[in-house]
Amino acid sequence: MSLDHKPRKSWFKHKPLWILVAFLFFVTFTNSSYFAQKATGSPLLLAHRGMAQTFPMEGITDETCTAEQIYPPEHPYLENTIASMRAAFDAGADVVELDVQPTKDGQFAIFHDWTLGCRTNGKGVTRDFSLAELQKLDIGYKYTADGGKTFPFRGKGIGMMPSLSEVLQAFPDRSLLIHVKSNDPNEGQQLANYLSTLPTERLATLTVYGGDKPIEDLHKILPEMRVMSKATLKSCLIPYMAIGWTGYIPQACEQTQLHIPDQIAPWLWGWPNRFMERMERNQTRVVLVAGSGDFSRGFDSVEDLANVPAGFSGLIWTNRIDRIGPVIHAK
Repeated sequence: MSLDHKPRKSWFKHKPLWILVAFLFFVTFTNSSYFAQKATGSPLLLAHRGMAQTFPMEGITDETCTAEQIYPPEHPYLENTIASMRAAFDAGADVVELDVQPTKDGQFAIFHDWTLGCRTNGKGVTRDFSLAELQKLDIGYKYTADGGKTFPFRGKGIGMMPSLSEVLQAFPDRSLLIHVKSNDPNEGQQLANYLSTLPTERLATLTVYGGDKPIEDLHKILPEMRVMSKATLKSCLIPYMAIGWTGYIPQACEQTQLHIPDQIAPWLWGWPNRFMERMERNQTRVVLVAGSGDFSRGFDSVEDLANVPAGFSGLIWTNRIDRIGPVIHAK
C-alpha cells in the first residue's frame, strides 16, 4: 500500500511546479513571435506634418516656439502646406499627418499652433480669424536658425496656409492623419459634420486623432471612422497588458489606431509579430514612434531605424521623410 501511494505523493508534492511550467509554456507559445507568421517587407512611413523643418527636441515644452530654433534648412518646405505634403509623398510617405484649426467662418485651416505669433506675421488666436484672413499671412515669417539674425523663409510663406478642403482635393486618394489640436468637443462635432459629407471610400483613407473630448464626439457621429486619443489608447492597451497574454483582444483594440513608443513596445504581449498579427486581424493600425513618445519624436536618422523590429509591418513615425523614405524604399 505504501509503495502504491509514493508516486501519488510525489505528484502532489510537485504539482505547483508543473502548473507553473504549464502556465509558462502556454504564455510563451501564445505570445512568442517565433510562432507567429513571420513578417516580410518594409515598414510603412508616416510623415509628420509633411516635409517639415526640424529642431532640437531637448528641453522643449508645450510653450516652446520651435520656429525660433530650427536647424539650418536642408530643404525649402514648410510644414502643413500642400507643397510639403506632396514632397513627403514623393519621398515615400504612405501617410501624411496634418494639423487642423477651426476658423471663425466655420472652415478648417491647416496650421499647427493655437496662436499666430510664433510662426507668422500675425497675432492672436488662430480660431478667431476667418480662413481668408489666415490665408493672407506669411506662415514662414518667424522661422530662424541663428537666433533671429536671418529669417530664411520670410516672404516665402504668404498665402501658403491651406484649408482642409484644399488638401483633400489635392490628394483625393492618399492616406491622411488629421490632428485635432484642442480638447473642444464642438470641434469634434464640426469636423465630423464636415467629414460626413465625404464618400465612404474616402473616409476609409482618413484617420483622426487628438483630444479625448473632440474625438469622443466625432466618433459618436462617425462610428465607422478610425480614431485615436489618449482615452482610446488607454482603453485598449491597459486591458491588453493585463490579459493579452491569453490571446484575448479587448473590444477597444478593434478598428482603431495605436501610437506605440518603441521604449514601451517590448512590454506588449506578443511584440512584435504576434501583437501585429492580432491588431491587423482586428483592422487596427499600429504606428511606432520613437523613445517614450513625447513631443512627436520620430525615426529621423538611419541610426534610429535600428530600433525598428525586423519585418515590422506597421507605420513608423518620422519627422524627416526626406532622409528615411529613400533608405526604406531602397531595401
